[in-house]
Amino acid sequence: MPSRGLRLALLALTASTTVAATTLAAPTTRADPTAITASDFRLEEGPYNGAISALDEMLPAASVPTVLDSANRFATTSGCDPAAAHQVAAFCWEPGDNTTNDWYPQGISSTADAYGSGSYEGRTALFVSWYYKGAGTDKGVRVSFVDYENPAAPRYRHVLLVQPYTNSSGRPDFRPVTVHAGGIFAYDHYLYVADTWGGFRAFDLRRLWRVSTGDKTKVGRQADGTYHAFNYRYVLPQAQRFTASTEGGASRLRFSAASLDRTSSPDSVIVCEYGADGTGTRVVRFPIDYTDRKFKESQDGLTHGSEAYRVDIKSMQGATAIGDEFFVSASAGPSARGSVYTFTASEGPVQHSDAQPVGPEDLSYRGPQGQLWSLTEYPGSRYVYSLDPSGF
Repeated sequence: MPSRGLRLALLALTASTTVAATTLAAPTTRADPTAITASDFRLEEGPYNGAISALDEMLPAASVPTVLDSANRFATTSGCDPAAAHQVAAFCWEPGDNTTNDWYPQGISSTADAYGSGSYEGRTALFVSWYYKGAGTDKGVRVSFVDYENPAAPRYRHVLLVQPYTNSSGRPDFRPVTVHAGGIFAYDHYLYVADTWGGFRAFDLRRLWRVSTGDKTKVGRQADGTYHAFNYRYVLPQAQRFTASTEGGASRLRFSAASLDRTSSPDSVIVCEYGADGTGTRVVRFPIDYTDRKFKESQDGLTHGSEAYRVDIKSMQGATAIGDEFFVSASAGPSARGSVYTFTASEGPVQHSDAQPVGPEDLSYRGPQGQLWSLTEYPGSRYVYSLDPSGF
């Protein structure tokens, strides 16, 4: 593995030109991370959802390019400046999405996670998860498919995540997926979504479906045999669950955010947990198998963590790793700018205060461009932006 200095120099060569900057306080170093027993954290794979095949016969198929081509909303880059440290690019949502109190953006990933080449079926895109916080029926989670072929003018469409099942009449049906969706990552045809206390849910990008529109209140199969999704045109079905557990006396892990690490060998997944005061908060790495795009199992049939640290960072909202260095996104409430923390197995964490705008969330590393992506959640101040990680 290259030294940190060499690696950062290489990253600097691939990163795009910085378009904005902010004045940073001097970095603050905290107590070194404490290695803990990674294998105590486990994931167990569940079966593939059998109701999907029945819905395949009922609903017209779509694809990622189809969804991107049908993008019906327009992001803006003009006047959109979150003033993040070492900022490379940024865009803002349409006004309605920027200000709504019904939906809150949380997780971020890209087609560079899905495939190392950076594209999925020939397209370059970002994925952003939002959880429902409005009144009435819980609408669950939607994911913005952002066409990023032209970074100066991104377009996007929201897709509803659904959980297929067989209803009491024996018909194939689906319901909303009511999780927080604090972190997401794509890996080949799977889109993984963090389930706060449950582990992960995996959604099959090969099984996108088009449904009927025209009614914002309906979801699932209706009496006339049509399928609705709160007026969203496309749905993405949950295919599997990977259920979390612990052993060895470890307390259960809070899956607050997640990211794919393609810089590790083999590929792996980074999970961090939110804690308001930071006491005992942890960062855990899990192995993932490139041959089947699922978490890599040990001989006992479970996936065990491969690296884990207690870092005591408060309000962690996202984490990833680039080579031997971890990057953490941390918030500081609705009125203060967020931080970026960096640490290695033996050094740090180092706090880079005010490096992010108010309300930062998940992190995702877009390897081919050398960009570290994040986003903010609060209504009226919602940004999606990338940073040059070599600057930290």
